[in-house]
Amino acid sequence: MRSPETDANTPSATGIDAADPAERRQRLVAIGLMNVALFCFCCLDATAKWLGSQGVDPMIIVFARYAVAVALVSLFVNHWTTPGVMRTSRLSLQVLRSLLLVGSSMLTYTALRHVQLAEMSAIMFATPFIVALFAGPILGERVGRHRMAAICVGFLGVLIVVRPGLDGLHPASLLIVGAAFCYSFYGILTRMLASTDSSRTTLVYSGLAGVVVMAPVMPFIWAAPESAGVWAMMGFVGLAGGFGHWLLILAHARAPAPVLAPFMYGQIVWMLVLGYLIFGDLPDFWTFAGAGVVIASGLYLIYRERVRHFSPIEGSIRRH
Repeated sequence: MRSPETDANTPSATGIDAADPAERRQRLVAIGLMNVALFCFCCLDATAKWLGSQGVDPMIIVFARYAVAVALVSLFVNHWTTPGVMRTSRLSLQVLRSLLLVGSSMLTYTALRHVQLAEMSAIMFATPFIVALFAGPILGERVGRHRMAAICVGFLGVLIVVRPGLDGLHPASLLIVGAAFCYSFYGILTRMLASTDSSRTTLVYSGLAGVVVMAPVMPFIWAAPESAGVWAMMGFVGLAGGFGHWLLILAHARAPAPVLAPFMYGQIVWMLVLGYLIFGDLPDFWTFAGAGVVIASGLYLIYRERVRHFSPIEGSIRRH
């Protein structure tokens, strides 16, 4: 996986129009992998929402998501295929990072019982702004006026979507805000670990943390699904999550994060389509308006980070 410190002014980090035809092909493949990965994540969220509508406890969904993903990943990333994959020089950061991801999943799946997919996606798009805001004091990076302006406008867009106190979204939308903060700090820690641990190591720890945290809880909340369809969908959430993460690893091995980051906003299209087809949901005007503000601010932030040789978006596009 490429480092986020890749020089943004070189041809290798400014877009798909690389001078080398082979590198251009690699970037096009990476963009394709990125879009398929994001589609997997959208399907994961839609399936989690559907399972919630069938009465499945959100914590059981979280456990299924990580347990199946660990089983899938273990087929390709294990002691024999990747010797020393569990070895890390920063175990505490790996554990904290993984717990933040699990916490984000818990909050998201709980909120999805009451929040539309597109609304959830629009709020989660705040993660790049949170990362950019806190990366300064945590990583010692300066937040310039252009970045700060993009961050402020982006948060305004989130407020338009949530509309606190104005009969806007269900109060569960605040859980999505909490999930966005958890995921943002997860992204920052991912950047901190990138210089010492491989992406495969962080992938393994992410899955194991979900299983270790949720397994002791399962005996108290477990209720066996009543239909084969529910069983199948519980397996699918883990399959979609594990496969999506693997595709992101492949994408980042072929192109730097600034090239891939703008495509994360394509998720909103899939969320709209899946939300309408599966649940009959159609967001209101304010959700569309707020999402537009968030996406425009995010794209401007990506542009500014390319200029500054740094991309806080990299951590935020590795969802789920």
